[in-house]
Formats: sequence, structure tokens, C-alpha cells
Amino acid sequence: MTGPVAVAWNSDDTRAALTISHPKGNIVTADMVAALRSALDELATNHRLKLITLEGAGADFSFGASIPEHAPDQIGSVLPAMHRLVTDLLDAPAVTAAVVRGRCLGGGFELALACDLIFAADDAVFGLPEIALGVFPPAASALLPLRVGAARATRAILTGESQGAAEWLNAGLLELVAPAGELATEVDRWFTRHLGGRSAAALRHAAKAARLDLATRVAQTLPVLERLYLDDLMRTADAVEGIDAFMNRREPSWKDR
Repeated sequence: MTGPVAVAWNSDDTRAALTISHPKGNIVTADMVAALRSALDELATNHRLKLITLEGAGADFSFGASIPEHAPDQIGSVLPAMHRLVTDLLDAPAVTAAVVRGRCLGGGFELALACDLIFAADDAVFGLPEIALGVFPPAASALLPLRVGAARATRAILTGESQGAAEWLNAGLLELVAPAGELATEVDRWFTRHLGGRSAAALRHAAKAARLDLATRVAQTLPVLERLYLDDLMRTADAVEGIDAFMNRREPSWKDR
């Protein structure tokens, strides 16, 4: 891979695999967000497409968003761009699925939550650690309650604790869990069994119909959460302190304001 996103097709152009890559745990950078948006736009021209998968290069899906890009002087452009990508995924031209191995955290988890389905290796770990940085995950705050219910989502957002694939499977978030070495084969089998013989046009419209309630509610909620983050949270001392402490590898000193 030479860029942050690689696109690969199967032999009959019915599946497209988007693989994100960054040397540090596939962190979600502004460049990666732009590349993913561009790739999704290009995929829309293929009317044979039935499934778009999103996965991370290497052992992990993604460690989350780039912390330096969440500094006060950059977050005003970075966060809206990430949210536009979430909207793009909710309007994708085919069924979408995140294929998750290893750690899937923060902004990486938000990308997975914006997909129709999540396939996970049994070593996958999902979490929203933003609270430890003095912030919260806006897209996950919009998406996760609709996917698993308010109680489970609230715990994940407020505690920042990660949970393994088995727990999220039990919560109904994951479509399947397989041993890491067998995950690709299981995804292939799932595609063949459920989508391979279907009409791409029918699947495209069925996916849009299945997402309609989720997409409508996220479209209403996410802008409010974005303003809460940018206009209110980022004006607090602790939001700035959390990012600075992480960048300088020290414990934060909270001011509670």
C-alpha cells in the first residue's frame, strides 16, 4: 500500500475491499478520511457492487483517531470531515461491513458502527477511550445507542472500557465471530450464502431501506453532538489538558472545568 486506503476487487466486481493503513495502528487521520470518502464516491459508479468491506492492514483494525489532529487548532475541520465520512457510509451504494481484527477503538470503532454489519475475529476488542482524554466520541454517541441500546452504549461511552468480541456479539452488534485465521474465509462464505446470488440493484435499495431509520436519526443527532463538542467541550480547560497530556506522555491534571 502506498496511501492510507487501498481498494481491491473480487473477480466479478461484486465485492470491493477497502483497507486502511497507517504505521501507528491504522489511526484515522484527515488524509485517511479524505481517501475513504473519495474511494466510496468512486465505488458508486459500479452497479454490480453488492458488498463493500472495510478492514485494517495488519493485526489491528484501528487504534482510533489521530490525537494530534484533535488539538484545538485542528479539530474544527477534522471532526466535521469525520462526520461527513460517517454520513457517506450510511449512504453507501452497497451493503457495507467492517471486518475487524485486534483493536477497534475510538474513531475506528465509529467507522465500524457506521457500517451495516460487523464481522469480527475472536481476538477483536472494541472500545471508546475518549473519556480518558477529557472528551467524548460524537459519532459513537449517535450510533451506538441505536445499535445496542442506551444502557450498553452509555456504559461504553462513560467508562471508556473496552470489551471483547464475545461481549459485543451477545449485545447483538456483531454479525459473526470467527477465529482470526478463519475470518476471511467465514466472510467469503457469508457473502456467498447471503448476497452472492442476489440482485445488486435490490441489495442497494434494501440496504438503503434498512438504514433509513438509523441514517435519519443520526442526521438529526450528529450535528447537535458536533456543536456540543466544538462549541462547548473544546472550550473547557480539561479538553485541552487531556490532549496535551497525551501528547506529552504525562498524566492529565484535571481542572473539572
